[in-house]
Amino acid sequence: MRVLVTGGAGFIGSNFVRFVLREHSDWQVTNLDKLTYAGNPENLADVSGDPRYTFVKGDIVDRDLVRQLLASNFDLIVNFAAESHVDRSIRDSSLFIETNVKGTHVLLEEARHAGVSRFLQVSTDEVYGSLGPTGKFVEESPIEPNSPYAASKAAADMLCRVFWHTYGTPVLITRCGNNLGPYQFPEKFIPLAVSNVLEGKPIPIYGDGRHVRDWIYVEDHCRALDLVAREGQPGEVYNIGGDSERANIDIAKKILEVLGKPESLITYVADRPGHDRRYALDTSKIQRTLGWRCRYSFEAALEKTVTWYLENRSWWQKIKRPEYL
Repeated sequence: MRVLVTGGAGFIGSNFVRFVLREHSDWQVTNLDKLTYAGNPENLADVSGDPRYTFVKGDIVDRDLVRQLLASNFDLIVNFAAESHVDRSIRDSSLFIETNVKGTHVLLEEARHAGVSRFLQVSTDEVYGSLGPTGKFVEESPIEPNSPYAASKAAADMLCRVFWHTYGTPVLITRCGNNLGPYQFPEKFIPLAVSNVLEGKPIPIYGDGRHVRDWIYVEDHCRALDLVAREGQPGEVYNIGGDSERANIDIAKKILEVLGKPESLITYVADRPGHDRRYALDTSKIQRTLGWRCRYSFEAALEKTVTWYLENRSWWQKIKRPEYL
């Protein structure tokens, strides 16, 4: 199997590359990554010498480069490449449209012309918008994004749908909840909280801290992606989640408990504009049709994650910026 992974130097992408190289001895992986601020070659330093792995620095918006790469007859494209931080999208949405919408369009067009056998679009539960206190998103839930980031990912999903229905491009879409695990850039909530505490800084909490997300360990997500890529039905959407809803304030308190630090390190900050109150995913489809299940509880995943950041201070200290509280 020849696989093109886009955005493979980021958090989930690098974990996926490592996972498939470990699980599939006959897979050859090419990683196309622009290496923006969140793309880090060190994330894959341990596999850089593997003869089955090739890194190409480049942008998915670069049509000529994508066309040149796809001339190598890839069987599968897995598209992780995206700007993903909601706060950054609120400050300036232009790059999110460029990468998440235009870049996905370039990949779809070139995959169609190259005859790629399968195209996996890695999306997000944020395209569904915000939930009330009960219920869960199913794959048929309306698409109602509430941030520029979510809107850009929703647009990419709609392009994927169009390419399947109009051209028969064998596209699959996955929508996942919040991930935790190693190599996550320290602007995101959990690595920011852990690294701040280790530096003696407070954990910033938006609003009242009761915003709820569904959390999943990144390896469980990668296992689901691998399964969908191989066995999923083209044209279908698959929700992926950990069935682990947690409020931000409760996670902050748990991190402080694991690190043996006082709750006085929690500080409340002004809420994010348009902040979705709750996400939760119904994952019965992927469980029923593909037999996927999570292997890690939230508690086990959090302890593994905190331990990784404790043991890999040099990794995050190199890339953490002063603007991260």
